[in-house]
Amino acid sequence: AQLFRIAIMHRMTDTYGPIPYSKVIEDSSESLTVAYDSQETVYMKMFEELDAVIAALHANEQMSAEAFRKSDNVYYGDIKKWIKYANSLKLRIAMRLSYIKPDIAQAKAEEAVTDGVILDNADNAYMHAPENRMALIYNDWGDHRVGADIISYMNGYKDPRRAVMFTQGTWNKKTDYYGMRIGTDPTNKSAMVSTYSNQIVDSKSPYLWMNAAEVTFLRAEGALRGWAMQGDAKDLYETAIRLSFEERGVTGADTYLTDAVSTPQKYTDPMGNYSMQAPASTITIAWEADDTDAVRERNLERIITQKWIAIFPLGIEAWSEYRRTGYPRLLPAVENKSAGTVNVKYGARRIPYPSEEYTENPVHLQEAISMLNGRDNAGTRVWWDVKSLE
Repeated sequence: AQLFRIAIMHRMTDTYGPIPYSKVIEDSSESLTVAYDSQETVYMKMFEELDAVIAALHANEQMSAEAFRKSDNVYYGDIKKWIKYANSLKLRIAMRLSYIKPDIAQAKAEEAVTDGVILDNADNAYMHAPENRMALIYNDWGDHRVGADIISYMNGYKDPRRAVMFTQGTWNKKTDYYGMRIGTDPTNKSAMVSTYSNQIVDSKSPYLWMNAAEVTFLRAEGALRGWAMQGDAKDLYETAIRLSFEERGVTGADTYLTDAVSTPQKYTDPMGNYSMQAPASTITIAWEADDTDAVRERNLERIITQKWIAIFPLGIEAWSEYRRTGYPRLLPAVENKSAGTVNVKYGARRIPYPSEEYTENPVHLQEAISMLNGRDNAGTRVWWDVKSLE
């Protein structure tokens, strides 16, 4: 339960910044008007709690899986796999601090890798629910379509994973992978549903929590930064891509890895409304060997871009890593509807607090907003979001 709480609240603090965290547990009255913690306090508390979780799991790792197999729809009672997941979550959380607290980030990341993280697809964290409700949203309601950004990258790379990740759409009798720009204003829903690509998902699909590819990309980034990640950056980067291809059940990883020519495709809107003159990035796939600042930064862009593809559809994680690193480079929203609080080139940096907090918890909310330099808007950067945007 503690592990789940950390995983869930990690998403919450990355979405909002300061959140009620430690005081929620300390308040025995179960009040909904407790004080907020700064995001730094939340992160340090999560590390403390994760270490306690990992220690408790280690103390019981020889327990038979039968003990709670029927209550566990992820690892079916295998505590050793839960240890790998907990350490992988610790690695993910540690990497978030790479620009704001690099010493802590390195120490916690190295601890996680040393103790054992997810290395193979057999240990991927998938939650097998009786029904995947995303199928209802994507297939039955038709309320979502795949974004232009990931389609443009994967089209440009001729990525074979497209066929198992996305449907094809049709426009003017031409069938292809088509993405929809952020900020598109649908005027004809039925036409858009048939034109733009959809995520391939059904009611029996499991929910992805974390996969070996993401963990290996995290290790690749750590190695690029000079951390002890049990492998060098290039080998880990290439291993991560191979793991993603294996997870998706497609071939061609070796050819893909050596492609030093293909770049993201410029976005052409099949419906002719929101096309762009140039792609958001010109980054290629193949690793560059030179050890200069410019090459290391390009290799970082490769790591994050390929991780972004491999973790689809983990939207909050992808958004957080985009904010932390600036990668992958994304198309600007079609229209800026933020009244000037958001730089459309870089997108929203957080989500404003719910209106209920203004009415139900106003005193503590104002304390939280003061931690955000007095601005509760989507353009305000959270604590760890400090990399230069230029």
